[in-house]
Formats: sequence, C-alpha cells, structure tokens
Amino acid sequence: MTNTDGRVWLVTGCSAGFGREIALAALAAGDRVLATARRPETLADLRDRGGDRVRTAALDVTDAGQVDAAVKTALEEFGRIDVVVNNAGNGSVGAVEELTLEELRALMEVMFFGAVAVTKAVLPHLRAQGGGTVVQISSMGGQLSMPGFGAYSAAKYALEGLSEALAEEVKPFGVQVLIVEPGAFRTEFGGDRMHRSRTIDAYAVSTSGTRDAVESMDGTQPGDPAKAAAAIVRAVGSADAPLHLALGADAVEAIRAQHRALAADLAAWEEVSRATALD
Repeated sequence: MTNTDGRVWLVTGCSAGFGREIALAALAAGDRVLATARRPETLADLRDRGGDRVRTAALDVTDAGQVDAAVKTALEEFGRIDVVVNNAGNGSVGAVEELTLEELRALMEVMFFGAVAVTKAVLPHLRAQGGGTVVQISSMGGQLSMPGFGAYSAAKYALEGLSEALAEEVKPFGVQVLIVEPGAFRTEFGGDRMHRSRTIDAYAVSTSGTRDAVESMDGTQPGDPAKAAAAIVRAVGSADAPLHLALGADAVEAIRAQHRALAADLAAWEEVSRATALD
C-alpha cells in the first residue's frame, strides 16, 4: 500500500473506550489503523469493519518485545506510521497513604513508562519520514488532582511533562505532539477497569466522596467518546492544533479554574518569590 491510502495510525488500548473510538474515527476519515490490545481477540469487530484498512496486534505496553513487534507489524503491513496514539491505561483510586508502592509502580509502568516506550519505538520512523503525530491521551487529571486520584494524576502529570519537552525536541523534524485532556466520558472509567486501593478508615473524611463517585460514575458520564475521537482526528495534522487539547465542558471549566488558582497564588506571593535573589 502507498501513502495515497491515507494516514497510518498505531493505537494502543483499542479493546474499549477512547482507543476503539479513535480507531473507528480514523477509519471514517479514510485512514488505516493498526489496532492493538493486550487481548487482540477483542478487536475482531474492528478488523471486520475496517477490512483491508485494519490490522490488529497483541500489545502489552509494558512488554518491550511486543512494543517493537507492533511497530514492525505496522511498517510491514502499511509501509509507514503517521500517528501513534498512547491510550492504554486504567484508573486508580486511593489516598496516597493507602496506596502501596507496588500499586503505584504498576500504574506508572502502564500509563507513563508504557507510553514512553511506544513513543520512543515510533520516533525514529517519524523523524526519518519528516513528519507525523504523537497523541498522548492524558486527562484533565494531568492538569489538576483531587483527593483519591493522586496516583492517577501522578502518571498523567509525568506524561504531560515529558510530552511538553518532546514537543519542542521533535518540532524541527516536522513531528507534532498532541496532549489530550478529557473530562468524564463514557469509556468504562470507574467500572471494573478501575483499580481500588485498600482503605484506611481515617481517610474517609477526605476521599469517601471520590470513592463513591467512582462506584457510580460508569455509564453516567456526560462525554461522548465518539465525539472526542472525532475531535482528536480533526486536530491531528492541523496546522493550528494546540499542544494541550481539553475535551468536555467539565475539563475546560476545571482546567481554567486551576489556572486561575495558580495565577492567584503567584500574584499573592510574588513579592516573597522575587525577594530570594542574592544581594
């Protein structure tokens, strides 16, 4: 196949949620997709719907061999990669003291180190061809956090910090970075895919509201994943695409409030902050 067949997308975490919808939106745009998941048998309907424009592969982003194999498959099947979407991940709820270090490390392995591994595997090909897009599926939790979501936000903050540096590093090669920050969308977030830490009774005062929300949110979120996917496809390759793309009215409002709070603190303590220079 040649590049006239549309862009080639490599998307992680396509078994459900944003990954599946992004794959479908890319197909609707006339593009080609390597859809991946830890259990590729969950992608049979995508393969059926996409026909020749879809390939599937097993991909656990914490497995370096599978990461390299997925990139190789995309190149062998389609000849190039134009867009990589780091979507694989899961949620986690628990106060910082309630979380074990093993739980935190496991979350970071998937949501941060896994995304970095996939990005690094694709970057040499994007540089060589002189263009492409890295899409990092973050969250409004990558701009602000709340009680009980410290581990989840830590992974997203880390991904955003790395991706902001990456955006400047790859700009000379024609490569774009898009950090997507969704609010609450109906992507099974809060369902069985959500990790729950142990509980310490004392923390009910500060985290019970978050835990209760997690138990009831699945299926009630206001955001439409298909519309989010369409917005991402629209932004990919757009000359005026932002580095940070908030999705959902809740994300826009929460991120704006966070920026205002940060600006207020900066202004209130500016005199103290500036008075720390050597005399």
